Amino acid sequence: MVWGISLWVAQVLLAAAFGIGGILKTTQPIPDLAEMLVWPGALPAALVRFIGASQLAAAIGLILPAATRIKPILTPLAATGLIVIMALAAVFHLWRGEAEALPINVMFGALAAFVAWGRFRKAPISPR
Repeated sequence: MVWGISLWVAQVLLAAAFGIGGILKTTQPIPDLAEMLVWPGALPAALVRFIGASQLAAAIGLILPAATRIKPILTPLAATGLIVIMALAAVFHLWRGEAEALPINVMFGALAAFVAWGRFRKAPISPR
């Protein structure tokens, strides 16, 4: 029970953060994003949109399959995808000399790793 609640809290937090980020990166003009985040101005617009779409898909994947119990294996896979996104983001920020961004990447990556581990091993959700 405690594991289930802890995992749901982590899933909701990750889904909220990456859902908001994904919506911003897929809908806002790149110059506006560059003012807020700086780095979108250094990448092709299509890549920024792809990152946003990936984040949005992960946010949906963290909640919807687990909540509906339809293909719940997609939930830990979505969390695994976020681990990859955070690892790539950390490398990107290091390459740009933005080490101050690393704690955020590590925190979100660790939270996603917790969800992936928890939903794969500790408290998997059974399908309908």
